[in-house]
Amino acid sequence: MSAGLVLASKSATRRAVLEGAGVPFEAAGSGVDEDAAKAELLGSGAGAREVAEALAERKALAVSRGRPELVIGADQTLEFEGRLYDKAETVEDARARLKALRAKPHRLHSAVVVARDGAVVWRDTESATLTMRGFSDGFLEDYLVAEGDAALGSVGCYRLEGMGVQLFSKIEGDYFTILGLPLIGLLDLLRREGVLRP
Repeated sequence: MSAGLVLASKSATRRAVLEGAGVPFEAAGSGVDEDAAKAELLGSGAGAREVAEALAERKALAVSRGRPELVIGADQTLEFEGRLYDKAETVEDARARLKALRAKPHRLHSAVVVARDGAVVWRDTESATLTMRGFSDGFLEDYLVAEGDAALGSVGCYRLEGMGVQLFSKIEGDYFTILGLPLIGLLDLLRREGVLRP
């Protein structure tokens, strides 16, 4: 096993997913201006899924140029009622976001792109549909107190691996897709490329 692996992300969740799966890697920031890229993509008519795919590709390519290792780029978008949502900036924003999502379904689109030496070698995009239950305002306040700034770490203002799971009545989709890194196909690729043992 000689091939190296780089995660073009500083996301603690994505790092934890790879570490939990026993995947050896190093992490590097991509330097991609995500806000500018999203504005450009949305301005050209891209939807939420296409934005996730384009950002994952840009991150992978930015870090992979001139590097022989495989580089993973990943991105996740939240689509609700035909609109793309970014991470909430304040707890007040998170409260408003969760009230809007309450008792309704939304979709998460998670894209992963693997590149080497400035060229894409593999890509995958998975989507999940999550339906929030009609939780009470009291529960919402308890949740926001318990989560605090951690609620600002994801586009949906929840961590499924934490108390956020209590927000939902129905979840359709892969767990790793919801965490922001579709993993099963990625692991297959890493075995083929010699990063992991077959």
